[in-house]
Amino acid sequence: MKVITLCGPIKFMKEFRQTEEMLTRMGFAVISPFFFEQGEGVGITKEEAWLLGRIHYKKIAISDGIFVIDVDGYIGESTKKEIEYAKLNNKTIRYYSDKSTL
Repeated sequence: MKVITLCGPIKFMKEFRQTEEMLTRMGFAVISPFFFEQGEGVGITKEEAWLLGRIHYKKIAISDGIFVIDVDGYIGESTKKEIEYAKLNNKTIRYYSDKSTL
């Protein structure tokens, strides 16, 4: 069973959930980023943001590959760094915008 970590911007939350369901039904063990609800007065500190980033990279490290949620081909700076990390660690990389990668 392959382990896949989802990567991409939080603004594509709906697509993250759909992709997680789809990949799980296909037999992958799917690891998602940690999402928190943003509300009035709710935020995270720089230290927490740093820690969440480190945790996400660890998720990529223990995965067989990543699946990039790149709706309409959009890839932000953080996601570009995650893709580079995955490449450096010989992980497979698949893209939401390229359905042929499944």
